[in-house]
Amino acid sequence: MKTAIDHYQNKLSFEMDPSDLFAAIEAGEPVIVIDARKAFGFEREHIPGAINLPHREMNEQTTAGFDKKFIYVTYCHGIGCNASTRGALNMAKLGFNVRELMGGIEWWKFDGYATEGNEQTAGLQIQCAC
Repeated sequence: MKTAIDHYQNKLSFEMDPSDLFAAIEAGEPVIVIDARKAFGFEREHIPGAINLPHREMNEQTTAGFDKKFIYVTYCHGIGCNASTRGALNMAKLGFNVRELMGGIEWWKFDGYATEGNEQTAGLQIQCAC
């Protein structure tokens, strides 16, 4: 039983689903969302408020201005893309508190949340209580 509890607690320490991310953003929790895809994917469509930092560009210089008090949530296109995993690994190696968004932007949209960008999708808008 202890092994199962440890496993699921660890899993929740490193992953977040779209509903939890949406709630965290709305509650004004210290969360920064990072789209770990290349710029063209971000420009096409992204989670509102996200920043674009492709996983291949994550290093000490590109993250120098990032506050380590925040939780950084990386995402990519979806389960067939590993940019979010690579981004989360890079951010963790750089000493940041990081989570990976389960299902990426596809699951974000599947859960009914809006996106921004050239091909934005309508949906539930974030109402930040910041």
